[in-house]
Amino acid sequence: MSEYAVELRGIRKSFGAQEVLGGVDLSVRSGEVTVILGPSGSGKSTLLRTINHLEKVDAGTVRVGGELVGYRRKGDRLHELPEREILRQRSRIGFVFQNFNLFPHLTVRENVALAPIASQHRPKAEAQAEALELLTRVGLADKADEYPRRLSGGQQQRVAIARALALRPEVVLFDEPTSALDPELVGEVLDVIRDLASGGATLVIVTHEVGFAREVADTVVLLDAGRIVEQGPPRQVLDAPEHPRTKAFLAHVL
Repeated sequence: MSEYAVELRGIRKSFGAQEVLGGVDLSVRSGEVTVILGPSGSGKSTLLRTINHLEKVDAGTVRVGGELVGYRRKGDRLHELPEREILRQRSRIGFVFQNFNLFPHLTVRENVALAPIASQHRPKAEAQAEALELLTRVGLADKADEYPRRLSGGQQQRVAIARALALRPEVVLFDEPTSALDPELVGEVLDVIRDLASGGATLVIVTHEVGFAREVADTVVLLDAGRIVEQGPPRQVLDAPEHPRTKAFLAHVL
């Protein structure tokens, strides 16, 4: 087993003539929190989506838990895996989106239990019992039988976090988890992520919450124009940045 939960090597991605990722190398240690910061359009969300093959890379490799994601190597060539195998790999990688993406016709408990039943073939009773445990963990056990439309945005995002955890993933990816929330609801979602971080979960978080990054991150990465310009502990990157682009970004957001 690799000491790294996630390893990205030489990741390149373009949309048409626009290069979005220009050769990114990134390693995330198991049990640590990596926060990716950067200006809008810097490629943060695209980079995150390459980790579970929601975005196919043009070049480079992604490994999670030492396993090549999305491809198998045959000689010197990489061949894309069948969709069934890609879905199996994704079940090891939790993903929390900006906009919750809950199923409106399912109750909160059913939303959380669905993926373990469908993709991991776990018994329904077991999955629903664990869903209730996870909802308790995010402070929403009393909402288990409600439908998403009856919840606030912050509550819906906490359900989405519980849903990601239900697959017992090796790493959880967060794509701007508070950006769609009203300001007064941000804190309740960040509290849940803090709890996960303090419990030793492996997290990769794209966010614009610099104060939160300073508090929870083991490593902060500054992405600019599809390239990592600086990375290191929060006290180094956020309090004593060396690269001019990092200094300019922080001057704009702080």
